[in-house]
Amino acid sequence: MKRSVRVALSVVLLLLVVGLAVIYRGIQSWLHAPIDALNDATLYEVSQGAPLNLVLRDLQKRGLLEYPRGLSMWLRITQPGYKLKAGEYELRSGMTPIDIAELLNSGRVVLHSLTVVEGTTFAEFGRTLAANAAVTVSSTGSDARALLRHLNANVPHPEGAFFPDTYRFPKGTSDLEIYSLAYRRMQNELEQAWRERERDLPLANAYEALILASIVEKEAKLATERPLIAGVFVERLRKGMRLETDPTVIYGLGSAYDGNIHKADLQRDTPYNTYRHAGLPPTPICFPGLDSLRAVVHPDVSGALFFVATGNGDGSHHFSKTFAEHHAAVQRYLKSLR
Repeated sequence: MKRSVRVALSVVLLLLVVGLAVIYRGIQSWLHAPIDALNDATLYEVSQGAPLNLVLRDLQKRGLLEYPRGLSMWLRITQPGYKLKAGEYELRSGMTPIDIAELLNSGRVVLHSLTVVEGTTFAEFGRTLAANAAVTVSSTGSDARALLRHLNANVPHPEGAFFPDTYRFPKGTSDLEIYSLAYRRMQNELEQAWRERERDLPLANAYEALILASIVEKEAKLATERPLIAGVFVERLRKGMRLETDPTVIYGLGSAYDGNIHKADLQRDTPYNTYRHAGLPPTPICFPGLDSLRAVVHPDVSGALFFVATGNGDGSHHFSKTFAEHHAAVQRYLKSLR
């Protein structure tokens, strides 16, 4: 080969290498340059099984990616095993095309939250789930008996069976998954509390502890009073006295409760009317929190058999050992309301 030809080929090869280097640097510069359109956090959802090219073109339509084909080719060359993972992602300000590609492959999806507060009822829990746009509601979840069968729950009623807490989950999570999480959590907390109980409690099993804890949850306004309130109920159960607690009456009234308890309500014969029926009601009346569970298995038994609100506006109660003392406390409370 003539020397001039070799020189020419060398020049062409050099130009090619330089050109490729320039192209590579240009691609790298684009891949790692912040996307101007991402000024604020943006939610983007990748559907199950969505093709890469379709997702990248969609990002282009939304003004979030300039060269979808270029990114697709780069990923296929440099990451042959690259796969999108379905879910909802948060695209944040300052992200680059390669950042987005890595995020959509990471599975680090946005987690939504749902808070179930202490004292929530099963009906309220269902409405909370149905109102959350990130939750997929099933027909099983709306049928109490079917739900208990699905959970293999050994309880007669779903009331009280779910632990009040904040649950975090990706969009599209079934209500059954959240029910299952809350049910398992309650069972674990209840079993642990029951194992650690005082041995002389007038409670036959953990379910009865759950029932009493739900009453304490509804009665107590101050955390410090939960063991005292539990102690009153424990003493009354030991003596064979009726619990005579308003929250059970209210629960038994259901939709008939108008916000006030009337004399006729106290006389109405429902299984939950603890003014008419001795012992515990047949089921819990709400979802008790951990403090109420612990209060029931470790009650502060002071000898008090009665309690009534003080009327001080702080949620506190006056605890009495005799009916005469209790009656006087009730009169003081009624006077504070005038």
